[in-house]
Amino acid sequence: LEDLQDAFDFCFKVHYQPGKDSSCPPRGRTVRGHPAPPAEVRVSPQEVLAQMQQLLGRSETLQDFLQQELGAWRERQQRACLGAPVDTHLRPLETWFTELGQGLFQLLQLLRALGDLRQKVTYERDPLKEETPLLERRLRELLTYLLKSAFVVEQQPSMPNACKRPLVLRTTSKFSARARLLVRLHDRNHRMEAKIHIDRLGPPGFRRFNILTSSSKTLLAGDSPQDGLVCDFQYLTLKEQKDSRSGKGGKGAGEGPLVVTEELHLITFTLAYAYC
Repeated sequence: LEDLQDAFDFCFKVHYQPGKDSSCPPRGRTVRGHPAPPAEVRVSPQEVLAQMQQLLGRSETLQDFLQQELGAWRERQQRACLGAPVDTHLRPLETWFTELGQGLFQLLQLLRALGDLRQKVTYERDPLKEETPLLERRLRELLTYLLKSAFVVEQQPSMPNACKRPLVLRTTSKFSARARLLVRLHDRNHRMEAKIHIDRLGPPGFRRFNILTSSSKTLLAGDSPQDGLVCDFQYLTLKEQKDSRSGKGGKGAGEGPLVVTEELHLITFTLAYAYC
C-alpha cells in the first residue's frame, strides 16, 4: 500500500506541476493538490481495513474466551485458599494472554503506519482518513481491557506459618503476596512499578491500616523468555492508624492492640504499564 501511494505521488509530481503546464490539467477531481487516484490506490486501503476489522472481531472472540478461562482460574484459586487440592498453574493462561497481546500490539503498529500514509497522501473519501481513527480507538479499548484483566494476584496474601491459611492476616505477623502480569511483553528500557494498597475504598467504621516495609516493587522479568513478569511483596506488616473517631474496632485503637478482633479488609495491587 505504501508503494502504491508513493508511485501515485511520484507520477503526479512528475507529470503535473501546477503553474508550469496549465495546458495539461490532471484528469479527475483534484483534492489537496492531487487528482483522483487510480482504482488500485483506492481499493487497497479498503481491503487492508477490512482485514483489520476481521482480525479485531476474532480478537474480541478470543478475549471473551480468555475471560472465561481466567474466571475459572480465580474459582480454583479460591478453593485452593480453603485447602482444596486444585491446579492453580498460570502458564497456559500466560501463553494465551501473551499471544493475544502481541497480536494486538502488532495491529497497533500497523495502524500507526497507516496513519503516516494518510499524512503523506490523501484524497476525497479516503478510507484511511475516515476509518483508521475508529479502528485505533477500538483496538486501544481491547488492549486496555486485556492488560487490566491480565494483572492478577498469583499468590494471595498469606503468613509464613503453615498452619495459617491465605487471606488470614495478623497485625503482628509478617505476610507476603505476589502479583503477575500475564501479558509477557516487557520493554527492559522502561521500569514498571507495582504498588500494594489496603482499604483504598474501605467500608466506613472499620479500622484503618498502613502497610509497612515496601509498598512498591519493580515488575521483574527473568532472563529466560519462559519466565513471567512478577513482583513479590515480602515481609509486609500491617500497622493500625491512630484514629480518635468512633466506629467498629475504633474503641481501643489508642489503648493498645485488641486481644481478638476480626474484620474484612481489601488489599489491591496497581501497575503502571507501558509498552510500545
